[in-house]
Amino acid sequence: MVDLIIPLLISSMLGFLAGMGVGGGSLLLLWLTQVVGLAQPQARILNLLFFLPAAFIATLFRKKEKTVDKSIVLPGIIAGCISAFVFSLLSRTLDITLMKKLLGGLLILTGLREIFYRPRKAK
Repeated sequence: MVDLIIPLLISSMLGFLAGMGVGGGSLLLLWLTQVVGLAQPQARILNLLFFLPAAFIATLFRKKEKTVDKSIVLPGIIAGCISAFVFSLLSRTLDITLMKKLLGGLLILTGLREIFYRPRKAK
C-alpha cells in the first residue's frame, strides 16, 4: 500500500505545480531517475506522458479566464515544438552522462534566475 501512496502524493504535487504553470518536469525527471531509478530515456517519456495532459487542462482553464494571448503564445508553441523535435533527435546521439550534466546545469541556472529575478517596472 505504501508503494502506491508515495507515487500518488508525488504525482499530485507535480500535477499541482503543472496546473499553476510552475512546471514540475525537472522535478519529475529528478524523482524518476534519482529516486525510482529509471533510465533517462524512460524518464523522459513518462515526463511527457505526465505533463502533456496537465498542460492541456491548465491551458483550457487559462483560456476560459481569457489570460491566453494567442499572438504571444502561438510563436512560443511553434518554437517549442520545433526545438523539442530537434533536441530529441540530438539527445539520441549524446552520452547520457553529458545529458545529466547539462540538465543539472540548466537546473542550477534556472534556480539562480529565480533567486535573482527582479520584475520590470511598469512604464
